[in-house]
Amino acid sequence: MDAVTAVSGSGPAYVFLLAELMEQAGIAQGLPAGLARQIARRTVSGAGALMEQSGLDAAELRRRVTSPGGTTQKALDVLMAPSAWPAEMEAAIAAAAHRAHELAS
Repeated sequence: MDAVTAVSGSGPAYVFLLAELMEQAGIAQGLPAGLARQIARRTVSGAGALMEQSGLDAAELRRRVTSPGGTTQKALDVLMAPSAWPAEMEAAIAAAAHRAHELAS
């Protein structure tokens, strides 16, 4: 149950953080704040809807929207570096699960 809490119970905050960071990055790249917020939110909600409707594995969906050598691939090269998202997400989920276990004790 601790893992469920760590993934699903805390999960909305992870998704909201993603939208928040995408918005901030858009602003840093010169987008007006309102537009950056709008496209970050729509991108997150649209991707979630596609994942739900398609029934495909998230990794497969990621591959399908990534052109080799394109802009998405360049960004994913950064996000998927061994010390980046894969390690950090695993550490974050482990920390949340550990805390859930502590709270249940």
